[in-house]
Amino acid sequence: MFKLDLSVQAIPIIIFCLIMQELEVGTNPVQVETGEFDEAIEVVEDVIAENPCLNHHCKKGKVCEVDDSNQPMCVCQDPLTCPAPVGDFEHVCGTDNKTYESSCHFFATKCALEGTKKGHKLHLDYIGPCKYIAPCLDNELNEFPLRMRDWLKNVLVTLYERDEDNNLLTEKQKLRVKKIYENEKRLEAGDHSLDLLALDFEKNYNMYIFPVHWQFGQLDQHPVDGFLSHTELAPLRAPLIPMEHCTTGFFEQCDADQDNYIALEEWANCFGIKEREFLTMLLIFLLSSVNLIC
Repeated sequence: MFKLDLSVQAIPIIIFCLIMQELEVGTNPVQVETGEFDEAIEVVEDVIAENPCLNHHCKKGKVCEVDDSNQPMCVCQDPLTCPAPVGDFEHVCGTDNKTYESSCHFFATKCALEGTKKGHKLHLDYIGPCKYIAPCLDNELNEFPLRMRDWLKNVLVTLYERDEDNNLLTEKQKLRVKKIYENEKRLEAGDHSLDLLALDFEKNYNMYIFPVHWQFGQLDQHPVDGFLSHTELAPLRAPLIPMEHCTTGFFEQCDADQDNYIALEEWANCFGIKEREFLTMLLIFLLSSVNLIC
C-alpha cells in the first residue's frame, strides 16, 4: 500500500509549483535607475512594435503567430518544437494512459485535438510516466482527508516560517497562520497515526479551517468563480497521484453532483468543514472576488 508523502520533505515541491503560479509573466525583480539602459530599452520598444506577439499571451499548448494584418493570434504548437526532456522526471501521464515526453508535448497534442471528443476528455493526469495505480479501498479513501488536512496545515506553517521577505503570504494571511503556527507545538509536523490526526481535528477544529479555504483560493484562479475545474486542480492533484493511489478517488468523491467541477461547498464538505464555517468561507470568497478585501 502506498502512503501519501505529506511529510515536510514533500512540501517544498508543491510550494514551488504554487508560488510559480502566482508569479506574473514579465515580473522583473531587478530594479535599475532611469537612463542606465536607455539604448537597450529603445531597442526593445522597436522590437515590440515590430512583433505584436511579444505582449500576446497564449495558453499552454499554443504559440503566438502574426496574421496577414500583423495581428497576433494563438495557434497550436507543433510538439516537435518542444524542448527535449532532460530526464524521465519531465514525463507526464495523460488520462488516455499515454506517457508524454513533457508537459509541453502533452498540451501541444491536446491543442491539436481541440473540438474533438478525444480532446475534450484528454487531461494531464499526473506527473511522471504512466504506471499501474492500485485500486483505492473504501477504508483508505476514508483515511485520505485526515492526512490531507494535516498536510495543508503544514504547508501553510512552512510558508509562514520562510516568509520573512518573500511575500509568500499576505499580511492578513500571516495573521491567520500565526495562530496555527503558535499551536504547532501540540502536534509537530511529520507522520502521525490516523487516530491522532482524527482526535486533533476534533479538538482543534478551528486550526484546520483556514488551510482548507486557503488551498481552494490558491487553485481557483482561471477564472476566480468558486469552482475548481480539472485544469485548476491539476497543480495539486498531478504531483500527488504517483505517491497516493487514492487521490483520484478522493477528488471524484468531492464532486458530489458529478458536474466535473468541485464547488467551494463540495470542497469544504469533503474535508469535513461544517456548514457554518463554509458560509463564512463563502462570504470571504465573495468579498475577495469583488476586491473588497485583500
